[in-house]
Amino acid sequence: METVLELTKENIQQIVDVSMKQIVVLSFWSQQSPESVGLCQTLTSMAQKQAGRFVLAKVDCDSEMEIANYFQIQNLPTTLILSEGKPIDGFAGVQEEAQIATMLDKHLPAEWELQLNQAKTHLASHEFEPALVLLKQAYAESPNAEVALVYADAQLMAGDLSAAKVLLDSIGLADQDGYYQSLKAKLTLALDAADTPEIRLLQQTFDSDPSDITVLMKLVKALHQAKRNDEALELLFTPLSKDISAENGEAKKLFLEILTALGQGNALANQYRRKLYSLLY
Repeated sequence: METVLELTKENIQQIVDVSMKQIVVLSFWSQQSPESVGLCQTLTSMAQKQAGRFVLAKVDCDSEMEIANYFQIQNLPTTLILSEGKPIDGFAGVQEEAQIATMLDKHLPAEWELQLNQAKTHLASHEFEPALVLLKQAYAESPNAEVALVYADAQLMAGDLSAAKVLLDSIGLADQDGYYQSLKAKLTLALDAADTPEIRLLQQTFDSDPSDITVLMKLVKALHQAKRNDEALELLFTPLSKDISAENGEAKKLFLEILTALGQGNALANQYRRKLYSLLY
């Protein structure tokens, strides 16, 4: 469904059907009323800027008088809010964009809810990358359990076990429902799968001689490949905090490579990037 469209007798049932799931704004206008033309342009701009929050259906009363009569429009411009096939709010005359936005906000979903729903659609198609972008934005706006659980699910799909664990650890007892339990089980299985024989052997070797930087770096690389980046960065930061040029600078180089691989927007990378900067400056 387009964000902005012309309402006619041919598509009115389609618009009513849309209103069963989404808010539809009806803008009644006429070329004979310059004020209504201006208001319709304002509403069009708002609909385009808030793409997805509501559908704007413009009614040209010069050609669609039957529709105007059906909604008992007496004056132009008139704006109606349609939900589940029925007008639930609206106003006659011209209002400023801020006033209209205030009225719409009473009926429209919050931005984070829209982003969450869009992310769920992506996840249903196993498209975790666009879902992660939306969920990051939604979580920044409203870091509630509903968003955190879906965000953790997406991180598990992407293989970022560290990020998924942080999100699941943030869920309070009251929100630890069946979805939460299933995600915890997925995380446990993923962590078990990431505990490879190579990692166990390297861990044993390193435990026997924690001063061996060469073995430590091999262990860090293996942990990074297994997506256990929180452990890898924590392990490598210890020698760096004592000697920033450890192993002739190779330790710092590996540390930076992992941060780069995680990306600028990754919370774990940002956390350890700040730690590294504190050592440098």
